[in-house]
Amino acid sequence: MATKLTDKVDMLLAAERGTIYKPGGAEIAVALAYPNTYHVGMSNLGVHQIYSILNNRRDTLCERTFLPDEQDREEYATTGTKLFCLESKRSAKEFDILAFSVSFEQDYLNVLEMLRLAGIPLLKHERGSGDPLVILGGICSFFNPEPLADFFDCIIVGEGEEVAGEFIDSYKANRAKGRSELLRALCRIPGVYVPEFYDVLYMEDGTIRERRRLDQAAPEKIVKRTVKDFNKSPAATVILTPHTEFSDRYLSEITRGCGRHCRFCMAGYLYLPPRNLSIDAAGKQAEKADELCGKIGLVGAAISDYPDIGELCAAIEGGVSVSSLRADSVSGPLIERLAKSGYKTIAIAPEEGSERLRKVINKGITEEDILRAADLVFGSNIPNAKLYFIIGLPTETQEDMDAIIALAKKVHEVQLKHARPQGKIGRITLSVNSFVPKPFTPFQWEPMEAIESLNRKQRFLEKAVRKIGNMNLIHDLPKWEHIQALLSRGDRRVGELLRSALRHNGDWKKASKETQIDTDFFVYRKRGFDEVLPWDFIDIGVRKEYLRNEFKRALEGEFTPPCKVGSCMTCGVCRPEETRSVADSRE
Repeated sequence: MATKLTDKVDMLLAAERGTIYKPGGAEIAVALAYPNTYHVGMSNLGVHQIYSILNNRRDTLCERTFLPDEQDREEYATTGTKLFCLESKRSAKEFDILAFSVSFEQDYLNVLEMLRLAGIPLLKHERGSGDPLVILGGICSFFNPEPLADFFDCIIVGEGEEVAGEFIDSYKANRAKGRSELLRALCRIPGVYVPEFYDVLYMEDGTIRERRRLDQAAPEKIVKRTVKDFNKSPAATVILTPHTEFSDRYLSEITRGCGRHCRFCMAGYLYLPPRNLSIDAAGKQAEKADELCGKIGLVGAAISDYPDIGELCAAIEGGVSVSSLRADSVSGPLIERLAKSGYKTIAIAPEEGSERLRKVINKGITEEDILRAADLVFGSNIPNAKLYFIIGLPTETQEDMDAIIALAKKVHEVQLKHARPQGKIGRITLSVNSFVPKPFTPFQWEPMEAIESLNRKQRFLEKAVRKIGNMNLIHDLPKWEHIQALLSRGDRRVGELLRSALRHNGDWKKASKETQIDTDFFVYRKRGFDEVLPWDFIDIGVRKEYLRNEFKRALEGEFTPPCKVGSCMTCGVCRPEETRSVADSRE
């Protein structure tokens, strides 16, 4: 093995605290792969959670592998080194299971690159007995894994900590029976999807005619697995390292899911019902953080919505950081606690400048809420603010674009009010992204706006922002958000496009031309309510009829109140599972 590569790994391992080593091995060896760099992957709590759960079993060893950076990939190529795991430096191909945790569509090509570097055939039907079982987990497996169906033997639909133990038990009991019997046994586990047990038939217009089961052991629908007892095994940092975005900070997930029903937000629907860590369990996490490093990062969809956030912050002795805040629930004590921890920038997500469009997306906050939050931030001597906006949403007009600038100016005025007496002023950053219609949202049937139109809107905002002092604008490129839409909304045929894009080093235009696959078919086409969608076979608990009704409410600007977990059956998530098939068959 190349010395430069191993030296770099040794440097990373030497800086870690909490790394798990099993030099004696174990009955089952799992290579846990994150399809991005170490710096990015070690910021992902899902990686820490699965790493801990698997290694807590005596019969299982779990090691990590990440996408090498470009310089290291050149070293792999020149030395003939195969992708290896950090802890033992053993080739990923030698492990029994290669488990990918995938959080972003943009990393799909990285999945294929890692398989290539490992010397494992990309297509599952080309692999032999000497290759590991390749499985997919992470949020990208929840909503539409079909573009990746050709590359994975098994796909875990839902929250991995709920499935991991059952999966390993079944693997142990059935692996000696041969690949077919093993897969047949695994697909009997709720939440485990085996793509090869299904065929997809298409109509002449390219839409899906039907999905057909090829094996009776395979379920008609895959029901997403959801952790019910959130306090049982809280997701938190296992390995502390300075070589990551959070740099030796202990992360703790205190909330999962969001019951606000923002109509553009896929994660908001996928992680229903919303769950909170009890204040006692959260307090223990704070104590652990104080012992380990004196810094805690609170993770969740909307930390300011956590019902005991004031009490928790009071109990934290060291520094505290948060992943997100809502303008209508942020409080003075929380902002003051963040200021005390050295915060220089607070992020707020108005999403839209106009009240009309915030009603369309069911954001549930007013301009008054936003300005009150800005007043708390700047009044606590936090000099900078970041405002998140989305452009290209359904029904958007030029008036809505103008409203973004008008709101930004009002936030700037609040900033000036506090900055003038201090004699110094910070910066306001507008982070503007293009709307990507996602599965399992009320907007899943809508097309994405054309790249040219989104580019014009970005230029309009850039020009307007330049006229406001102490303000700048950042944004992703709409052409890459077009690819995100393709990968999140595509079907199995997109797998061929992915392989072609890998051959052409990420050149999607060349890949589309080579495969003759029209990407606009998946991105720009409005879909009918009666169309079979690529992800319809997944049951996340939310009724399709509910999403249709929410789309209609969006057009009318009607407000949908937050979840009342357990006492409301409207969306379907809180229905008993045994009643779902009857209700869903009528949709």
